[in-house]
Amino acid sequence: MLFATLEHILTHISFSTILIVITIHLITLLVRELRGLGDSSEKGMIAAFFSITGFLVSRWVSSGHFPLSNLYESLIFLSWALYILHTIPKIQNSKNDLSAIITPSTILTQGFATSGLLTDMHQSTILVPALQSQWLMMHVSMMLLSYATLLCGSLLSSALLIIRFRKNFYFFSQNSEIEYFYAKRNALKNTPFPSFPNYYKYQLTARLDSWSYRVISLGFTFLTIGILCGAVWANEAWGSYWNWDPKETWAFITWTIFAIYLHSRTNPNWKGTNSAFIASIGFLIIWICYFGINLLGIGLHSYGSFTLTSK
Repeated sequence: MLFATLEHILTHISFSTILIVITIHLITLLVRELRGLGDSSEKGMIAAFFSITGFLVSRWVSSGHFPLSNLYESLIFLSWALYILHTIPKIQNSKNDLSAIITPSTILTQGFATSGLLTDMHQSTILVPALQSQWLMMHVSMMLLSYATLLCGSLLSSALLIIRFRKNFYFFSQNSEIEYFYAKRNALKNTPFPSFPNYYKYQLTARLDSWSYRVISLGFTFLTIGILCGAVWANEAWGSYWNWDPKETWAFITWTIFAIYLHSRTNPNWKGTNSAFIASIGFLIIWICYFGINLLGIGLHSYGSFTLTSK
């Protein structure tokens, strides 16, 4: 009872905090004079991260197994992975283009887990025999980390396509980017460089393309490790490394799509728009692999249809 209450409080704290953070982002985009609120939003993301981490630790202690046994727990872990990705640019002291993608993604993911699922699915359950393996933590965590990372990379590519094909481009992303734009425009308004907005657009799309490639490369590594771990686990549980059930098939399709993306990056003519289009397709494929197959509840990975998940 104590752990259930603690988990309830922590999930609602993290969800409320991320809701406040995205509100602050919207305010700072609309009101340039409130740029100082950006620091508050970063502190909010840190508070939400520790809250969701506390939930995972509490669920781990109370259930006796790593909290990845059902859809609710996997969505919470997916949100936690998104928080981790949010910190990467901070570590490298880079412009946080990821924040504009990750913050809405986090609130949608965690909001669906908290409010969109039946209350019964929030409860910790005893693992079914097929999930009682040391491979649960390694395989499922790698798959969910890959989903979170690849989703972010795909969304960055989608943002690149939107910006590149938008005729009237003025600004995008965070308030710092808006400030940068206005400062440059004021500095150059009396100089013979009327094409500065196009140059700024080029800089932003190049940065999005670079981040997308780096994030997807990381996610592809996680996905490969996750599939290999799953194959070993499948051999132990079912006597075969690969069975071509729906979940495995779509995992292979996902791996193939992003392998094509990475291969296309080796061709200079395919960098940018063409490769971004491939990554955008991957966004839909990931959701089919992660969510769609569980919704249908078919194949060896059903484990109780919409209630339990192993990938």
